[in-house]
Amino acid sequence: MNKKKVLIVGSCAKEYALAKFLSKNSQIEKVYIAPGNVASAEFAERIDIRENDVQSLLEFAVKEEISLTIAPSAEAIKADIAGYFQANSQMIFAPGAEAAKFAISRANAKKFLYKLHIPTPKFGIFEKSALAYDYVNNAKMPLLITTDMDNENSVRSVCTNINLAKTCINDLFLREEPKVVVEEYVFGHPFTIYVMTDGYCALPFAAVGDYKFMEDGDAGLFTRGMGAYVPDYKVSLDVVADIMEKVINPVIKSLEKRNNPYSGILGVECVLTGENTYSVTGFTPFLKEHDTQAVLNSLDTDLYRLFEACAVGSFADDYTEISVNDLSTLACVLYSRKEGSVITGLEMVDDSTEITHFSTNKNNYFEYLTNQGRTLVLTQTASTISRARELLYDNVEDIYFDGKKYRRDICEGS
Repeated sequence: MNKKKVLIVGSCAKEYALAKFLSKNSQIEKVYIAPGNVASAEFAERIDIRENDVQSLLEFAVKEEISLTIAPSAEAIKADIAGYFQANSQMIFAPGAEAAKFAISRANAKKFLYKLHIPTPKFGIFEKSALAYDYVNNAKMPLLITTDMDNENSVRSVCTNINLAKTCINDLFLREEPKVVVEEYVFGHPFTIYVMTDGYCALPFAAVGDYKFMEDGDAGLFTRGMGAYVPDYKVSLDVVADIMEKVINPVIKSLEKRNNPYSGILGVECVLTGENTYSVTGFTPFLKEHDTQAVLNSLDTDLYRLFEACAVGSFADDYTEISVNDLSTLACVLYSRKEGSVITGLEMVDDSTEITHFSTNKNNYFEYLTNQGRTLVLTQTASTISRARELLYDNVEDIYFDGKKYRRDICEGS
């Protein structure tokens, strides 16, 4: 059997986790990652090409005879890496730029949801602060205020009164954000449904419970994610089926009618507002940084073959379901208030616990250093939630750096 070469495009935690996961696949000879982060060099060869330099990435893929390129990076997707590669007969797992607009831009997501009559919080999209202020004066509190494009440096704020909301809006426009999205904050249980699709057929493979606030008890800053667990036992099979019927299928069909089929992984971000009721808050064009390893640990199928089937167009013929295991997985994000602090205790973490790096660096002594913000994700899989939680937090305590912050209540009481 000819072994495969894989190129992964991106530089953060999800690309790190994916590269590490695929490096263990016996079918794969070598994993390249462009540009990757410092830590990913432990199991993949880093390539010094920017993730949005699609021409150079294409030239590298052709030269090295890459079997499959996987592009989780939003920057690569926006640069239409899928279109470039497909036009040059290079196999790639990623959605096209036009198809993925609604998953990358929060403003486009909100418009898309509204057009398809999918339940989503009341919202406004603004390019000028004065119009946003007028909207806030008559809006129902609390409000979630966000930038249009979502990345590690983007802002998400839950504002409980008009003055806070206006201050947040003013700050964003002072930062020269082109668009600000203001929407009603929905109370309930946040979760994400992930599906795999070739643009015509879609199959669900994970329901993930999300922890977005920084402090225990859902207090403090509203982040991109401080923890997760798979499977989400709070989300029933009826809810998943309803989301497939009323959200995923209409989205897939709408894009197909526009001749922009979406091929890849699509995440639907939701809030469970009742036992079987939900509101859709947005989309993500791949697995999210903090839950990638947890989702990968839940799969009981060959991920490379899944990606390959989508890329070559045989997905609908080859798969009627995506198999998952019956284990429980928890993920906890370690956040750093400081940049450049030495991380100790990594060698003390059990082999059964996966460590995922966001964008750590190394000093002259080859010690890992923190970035400011989300720094590491620890992921633990076990037969039960309670056992996974016990093992996870034992290992979280072994890691130390100045300014360390994490949530202690992930799946507490489960």
